[in-house]
Amino acid sequence: MSGTVKRGYVRPLDLRHGRVDLSHGAGGRAMAQLVDQLFAAAFDNEWLARRHDGALLPQPEGRLVMATDCHVVSPLFFPGGDIGCLAVHGTVNDVAMSGARPLHLAAGFILEEGFALADLKRIVDSMAAAARDAGVPIVTGDTKVVEAGKGDGVFITTTGVGVVPHGLEISGDRARAGDRIVVSGTIGDHGMAIMSLRESLAFGTDLRSDTAALHGLVAAIVDAVPQVHVLRDPTRGGLATTLNEIAGQSRVGMLLDEAAIPVRRQVEAACEFLGLDPLYVANEGKLVAIVPPEHAQRLLETMRAHPLGRDAALIGEVVEDAHHFVQMRTRFGGKRIVDWLTGDQLPRIC
Repeated sequence: MSGTVKRGYVRPLDLRHGRVDLSHGAGGRAMAQLVDQLFAAAFDNEWLARRHDGALLPQPEGRLVMATDCHVVSPLFFPGGDIGCLAVHGTVNDVAMSGARPLHLAAGFILEEGFALADLKRIVDSMAAAARDAGVPIVTGDTKVVEAGKGDGVFITTTGVGVVPHGLEISGDRARAGDRIVVSGTIGDHGMAIMSLRESLAFGTDLRSDTAALHGLVAAIVDAVPQVHVLRDPTRGGLATTLNEIAGQSRVGMLLDEAAIPVRRQVEAACEFLGLDPLYVANEGKLVAIVPPEHAQRLLETMRAHPLGRDAALIGEVVEDAHHFVQMRTRFGGKRIVDWLTGDQLPRIC
């Protein structure tokens, strides 16, 4: 978002009818106008106001955590959110899954020539509101413009920095046999909201994304149960892929209880109609926690006391398994392997 307008240059952008053009990414007066009148106005804070190429930030106590995420979701606007708030929530959550407190965000925009400024403003305003609500300011960034036909409206990359206290160790390689697996709520909401809109399908019910910033829930978990071994948000690839990743990293197996996994009835029905498995459908406002068995009940109570964890459920346990398989007890009493997918059920979901 580098660039600033020369003193006295005040011609406003046409945010109702205007469109992005190549001059908005060329580093000159038009780009400065876009930065000042749209991005800087929405994201305003003390670090961004200095107009440096980078933000000079205070040194926090603890260990730094950094995460970056690219957002290419299609469509850009969907029930329950848009690419703007998703870009904030996704990176805040990635930072938080280490048990960290997110502190600052950086944002990079790739805009396509011809993209409506009204839609861009809607995205930027949503992003600014999500950052304010999360208490994690966007302190620096960049904007580029590509020719018509060489982008898809807008892509957003966000990078987050946070701090985790000394002594707190939460990582995907720390699951141990006997640990319990807890999910913070219903799965598949985000992916099915996107899919229903993308395919113009009406299921006669309200399918909405669960996109949300989870760092408040994580803070509550860490405060109540610092013994938690693993935290992870099951985004692309859904719950199944996330658990396979953790099983491989920790060199353990997992045994899930199908009947215990919370899925909204409308999501289950939509998945059945489309031939999809909700275990592999993306989430943007849920987390998986793996905790020693003696702390599982305390974890459940803590999560259910938080608005973003009220549907939390104990869904399985970690087991010894040299093959690192994730298995599931079905509702019919048998078992099946919950394996990796070879591809993605739903591309461009975040």
